[in-house]
Amino acid sequence: MPAAAGPRRITLLGATGSIGRSTLDLVGREPERFRIESMVAGRDLAGLVAAARSFRPARAVLADPSLHGALKDALAGTGIEAAAGPNAVLEAAAAPADLVVAAIVGAAGLGPTLAAVHAGLPIALATKECLVAAGRLFMAAAARHKARVLPLDSEHNAIFQGFEAGNAAAVERIVLTASGGPFRTATVAEMARATPEQALKHPNYAMGSRITIDSATLLNKGLEVIEAHHLFGIPGDRIDVLVHPQQLVHGMVAYGDGSLVAGLAAPDMRTPIAHCLNWPDRGRAPTRRLDLGEIGTLTFEKPDLVRFPALGLAYRALAAGGGASAVLNAADEIAVAAFLDRRIGFLDIARLVEATLDRASAAGLFAEPADLDAVAMVDAQARRLADEILPHLAAKTG
Repeated sequence: MPAAAGPRRITLLGATGSIGRSTLDLVGREPERFRIESMVAGRDLAGLVAAARSFRPARAVLADPSLHGALKDALAGTGIEAAAGPNAVLEAAAAPADLVVAAIVGAAGLGPTLAAVHAGLPIALATKECLVAAGRLFMAAAARHKARVLPLDSEHNAIFQGFEAGNAAAVERIVLTASGGPFRTATVAEMARATPEQALKHPNYAMGSRITIDSATLLNKGLEVIEAHHLFGIPGDRIDVLVHPQQLVHGMVAYGDGSLVAGLAAPDMRTPIAHCLNWPDRGRAPTRRLDLGEIGTLTFEKPDLVRFPALGLAYRALAAGGGASAVLNAADEIAVAAFLDRRIGFLDIARLVEATLDRASAAGLFAEPADLDAVAMVDAQARRLADEILPHLAAKTG
């Protein structure tokens, strides 16, 4: 990413989410280095208006077209262009910028992020679905359009920092770490009784509800395994997961000479965000510095796939290839939403995902999607299958 003349122009996709807010916190601390060029949100009118009035981007965009009038009125007199709707989001994503922070949660983030890739813009990638649902297509497009992809998730960012591109052939394994979530030591019986409130209590991070529930099931770590495969070109059987409750080691790269390079940082997303904002240079972030002498002990344990079967399902989807990961992601979105609505139990999340994978495989949905429309079709069909299975699990839960 070449050095920009003047402040580096940032397009922020997902401006009102947790990643977006952390990005704005960093940008606001160094206005001489960074400027928000465009900001995009889904339906959070108040949040976007507040951020836009504070950071004065060239444009502010909501994905919901029905909110265009309200957004325009709220920004009247500011000089900020107000727009809304899917096309406006795509236009903002592809507008000239020095870096696009892609942090739209869910399948809704795939199209805008791919639009930025097609424009050849550098991407700081936090939207999992880009690689989970369409990893082959996404990385091929990035290579074709020479769009640099910087991993923004803390685990992948740590691996990125330890992954020597010139020595990629010498990498034996990469390791992602997981906190273990709120149920790390819980029994199966305890998890069967778990409420959404209990599952939303992540031990280290404040995140959106879906990511937090996925962390509790370890499905989030499975999605990160799929992402790592596409980002670093490492097959799934050479990507390990370790439960590390302190969550200070975020990722490790094992080389053939016996070296194990680990990335450590306090559990604060502003560290990987700052790395991406400043790359290839180094900047600063107002995060806690680690004192390993004070910490004293770091512990690691292998994940229990009996208590946390969702992680194994992600490895299964990665091994199947093609559309299987898109099915996994779609089914999980349906399952998590149903759990948060108290329609199914916590353990039913993995059961619904597994049943959907089984039916999708039988229906031929694991074929490699040829384009983004094909990915959308797989996603829609997987959601339909999950919705068909859901009442049977709901009836058992009830």
